[in-house]
Amino acid sequence: MVRAVVQRVKRARVLVAGAVVGSIGQGLLVLVAASHDDTEKDARAIAEKVAGLRIFGDEDDHMNRSVTDVSGEVLVISQFTLYGDVSRGRRPSFTGAARPDQAQPLIELVASSLEERRLPVARGSFGAKMEVELVNEGPVTILVETLDGRVL
Repeated sequence: MVRAVVQRVKRARVLVAGAVVGSIGQGLLVLVAASHDDTEKDARAIAEKVAGLRIFGDEDDHMNRSVTDVSGEVLVISQFTLYGDVSRGRRPSFTGAARPDQAQPLIELVASSLEERRLPVARGSFGAKMEVELVNEGPVTILVETLDGRVL
């Protein structure tokens, strides 16, 4: 099940070793994690849902517009800790997360699938220790998950 935490932001950026590697203005910060069973179908389903989420305000400030509708941008960052299992003990287990060689292509597919929808996409640096800065607008934070290529 691909998991994504989607945050509506005024701006966001990600730094590695003090250098900015990705930056956006108004749009969506998307933290993404893959599990062992995920496929390309799951990654594409997440991208489709993210691109179409109507979580931006219209003229009456109702959530009726998507990131595409507001000419927004997307920052995609890998976040295997979304698979942290805290059901036992105090230290999270991350055994549910896909191994890097499986996860990286799926997370890249999420980003490239968003680009196919003509969205400007910035990326974090897979596997790097990153600092993420954001101004969450609202705040609006949505959890999106897929199973067998369909959004739950």
